[in-house]
Amino acid sequence: MAQCRCKQRASCIACPIKCAPLIPLPCQQLKPFQISLPARQREKQERERTSTSSSAASAATVSFLRRGFSDSLSEMVDPYVLGWILCSVLTLFALHSLAFRGTSRRASPENRNDFSETVTTTAGECRSGNRNSDADVIIVGAGVAGAALAYTLGKDGRRVHVIERDLSEPDRIVGELLQPGGYLKLIELGLEDCVDKIDAQQVFGYALFKDGKHTRLSYPLEKFHSDISGRSFHNGRFIQRMREKAASLTNVRLEQGTVTSLVEEKGAIKGVQYKSKDGQALTAYAPLTIVCDGCFSNLRRSLCNPKVDVPSCFVGLVLENCELPCANHGHVILGDPSPILFYPISSTEVRCLVDVPGQKVPSISNGEMEKYLKTTVAPQIPPQLYDSFIAAVDKGNIRTMPNRSMPADPHPTPGALLMGDAFNMRHPLTGGGMTVALSDIVVLRNLLRPLSDLNDAPTLCKYLESFYTLRKPVASTINTLAGALYKVFCASPDQARKEMRQACFDYLSLGGLFSEGPVSLLSGLNPRPLSLVLHFFAVAIFGVGRLLLPFPSPKRVWIGARLISGASAIILPIIKAEGIRQMFFPATVPAYYRSPPVSQ
Repeated sequence: MAQCRCKQRASCIACPIKCAPLIPLPCQQLKPFQISLPARQREKQERERTSTSSSAASAATVSFLRRGFSDSLSEMVDPYVLGWILCSVLTLFALHSLAFRGTSRRASPENRNDFSETVTTTAGECRSGNRNSDADVIIVGAGVAGAALAYTLGKDGRRVHVIERDLSEPDRIVGELLQPGGYLKLIELGLEDCVDKIDAQQVFGYALFKDGKHTRLSYPLEKFHSDISGRSFHNGRFIQRMREKAASLTNVRLEQGTVTSLVEEKGAIKGVQYKSKDGQALTAYAPLTIVCDGCFSNLRRSLCNPKVDVPSCFVGLVLENCELPCANHGHVILGDPSPILFYPISSTEVRCLVDVPGQKVPSISNGEMEKYLKTTVAPQIPPQLYDSFIAAVDKGNIRTMPNRSMPADPHPTPGALLMGDAFNMRHPLTGGGMTVALSDIVVLRNLLRPLSDLNDAPTLCKYLESFYTLRKPVASTINTLAGALYKVFCASPDQARKEMRQACFDYLSLGGLFSEGPVSLLSGLNPRPLSLVLHFFAVAIFGVGRLLLPFPSPKRVWIGARLISGASAIILPIIKAEGIRQMFFPATVPAYYRSPPVSQ
């Protein structure tokens, strides 16, 4: 409080500025306030008296009503009845709290992926508590592509429902060689341990045989860790390991069933219809359905324009307890009429694949196949493998499989996507199929990661058009190389084709850049389509040079011209099918720059 200069008490009524303790004033300056203060106080006191009287009247009224109501209630209701009502209310409240807590627990993020909450409707439709979908993603097929994709998306937190026709271990004669580029993608996806404990063998390159000569082509792995190499194994063991890895995630459900059709509503795919293991017809729903049901897919026709070509068939054998001429290498014999492959699939087994041109192979049942293998194929294989090869033929476990090639030609469809061999195939000569599939999964994972909601099918479809462009460097390089090499390596009566085949062998035998460049393309370590085209025509020019030196002749010039023409006829149709613009100029494709849709 302030104290006046006249030394009066600070609480003097003549000093009305008790709220201003920092400004002392003389009492003479306070006289105007002394005159007006009583009137103001009288007005304030009158307002307080009026308010007090009103409050008192209200309080009296409320007190009277309370006493009256309480007296009436005590007269009307027995105390035991009041206790019973109170207990009933508390019990109902407790039951409601328990029920609400259970519902919240089921709807919590930790339990959002519980597939056991699905119910079967009268129409046989399998649906979750969410009306819109049972999962975030449905994957049709659990082969290499399907199982790897299920683990990858599941690891990112997606609810994944995988429907596979047969969950037992597959037994195939292809899909057994993973190139180093594919192994790097396997590491990127966190699946590198799937090649452990299956007796997988490291592969460090290829050995190429022709007319009794051979050359070794090693992968350019100097810049990588010592563990980086190719891997060869039993296809079924590898797939089972990936299925186990995917099933280890709580938000991934693997179910055995046969998908019969896609569910389409208003131009968008909403899910799939399938038959469960016990034959029950069910329907599963998800915002995104990814079809990975392999080379014999019955669903791709509505999602792409399939142009399947079958240039040849593989005849498969397993050689036991034999050693390859070049350990830990794949072996390619440039035989007549087409190549023969050898590569290890375990520590005691070697896979042999004999390519038979065309779609018809000698009959196994009447002995034609055994005769063909012994009389036509056996004389062309290296001596170190001859006895084991004959023993495998005599054992009789001969398998055949058509070799299919199909360029990627998708129809972008809201709610659905194709992957793996259902989407794109190439001749298995170079063993690049799994590398392409794993590379595609990495691309798709990176595109989906920023998205928290997949329910806007048209917007998602437009965004995922960039997938078809971003995958091209790896896919088109391996696809083009596989198709071109197969045609070059096949025997032909045409002199120009013979020269091209010999030029390819001699070019790769030069070593250094001449072998390292093509092998880096084949291995998936250098996915550059332009580099592929340059090396391919370099082989053709090298062949022409061999013809013209030391002295050209009109016949040699003519063969050289046909050689260049033949090389162009081999590679240009493959490039056209892959898409020239997407293959060489992807940055000019508008979809290349698609950004993730913004959640509303």
